Amino acid sequence: MQWLSDLEIFATLVAAIIHDYQHTGTTNNFHVMSGSDITLVYNDRSVLENYHISAAFKVMRENDSNILINLSKEEYREFRTLVIDMVLATDMSSHFQQIKTLKTLLGHTEFNIDKSKGLAYILHSSDISHPSKCFNLHYKWTKLLMEEFFRQGDMEKELGLPYSPLCDRTSTLIPQSQIGFIDFIVGPTMELCGDLIDRVIAHINGSQEVVTKNDSDIHLEFKTRTKSSSASLRSTQRNNLSLDSGTDSTNFRSSSSAPLASRSPVTTIKTNKMHRPWIQCLEDNKNNWQERAAEGII
Repeated sequence: MQWLSDLEIFATLVAAIIHDYQHTGTTNNFHVMSGSDITLVYNDRSVLENYHISAAFKVMRENDSNILINLSKEEYREFRTLVIDMVLATDMSSHFQQIKTLKTLLGHTEFNIDKSKGLAYILHSSDISHPSKCFNLHYKWTKLLMEEFFRQGDMEKELGLPYSPLCDRTSTLIPQSQIGFIDFIVGPTMELCGDLIDRVIAHINGSQEVVTKNDSDIHLEFKTRTKSSSASLRSTQRNNLSLDSGTDSTNFRSSSSAPLASRSPVTTIKTNKMHRPWIQCLEDNKNNWQERAAEGII
C-alpha cells in the first residue's frame, strides 16, 4: 500500500526545491515595514512565500524549463495546488495554526489526515530543522542565519525602522536564542512530525490501536526522549567552532522562540515507532549552547 501518488511525491520534491527561490535575504516583516514592491503585489500576506511560488512557476512556464509539460490539465492543477499549499506553510506566522490543525487531524480515531496538510507540515518541519542536525552543521546554519538577520537589522537602523526580532547585532544573545528555538519550536515540532509519520506508517500497515496524549505529554515526551538519549558532548567540537570564523553568508532562516500552541489532545497509533535520529542532536546542540552561554562564547 502506498500513501502518496507519484504526482504528490513529485510536488513535494519541487516544493522543497523552490520554497526559498530568489529569496531577498530579508524577512516578511522587513518587506512590510519598508513598503517594498512585492508587499504591494501580495498585500502584506506571506509576501516572500507567495513570491517564491510565483517566480518559480514563471520559470517552469518557459519552454526550456517546463518540467510540467507532460502533465494533463487535471494533474497540473493538483500539482500547482499542492506546491502552493506546501510553500505557503513555510511562513512562520502560520506555525501555531499548523500545530493546532495537525493535532486535530491526529485526534481522530479513524485515519483522517489530509495529505496536503500533512505534507505541508513535513516540509515546514524540515525548513526549521537545522537544530536537529549534528552540531557542526547546525552551527554553520546558525552563523549564516544570524549574519543575515544582523544585516537586515543594519538596514532597519539606516531606514529608521524598529529592529525585527533577533536582528539587532548589539543585543541579540545567540546561544540563548537557539536554546529557546530548540525548546519551544523545533523540539515539539519534530516530535509531532514523528507522530504524524508514525500514524501514516500505521495506516499503511493496517494498525488500528490508538493512544491519546495531550500537548503537555508531547512536550514531556520530547524532554524525556532527549534526556534518555543524552550523551557526553565533544569539547573539541565546541572549542574548534566560533561565530567569528569566516564563512560566506547565504539564505538560512527560521529561528525564533515562542510558547507552545494551545493544549489539545493528540491521538497516535500504537505501533513500532520510527527511528527519530534528531532527538540526540537536539539534546546535544542545546547542551552545547548552554555551555557556550555559561562561558560567554558564541
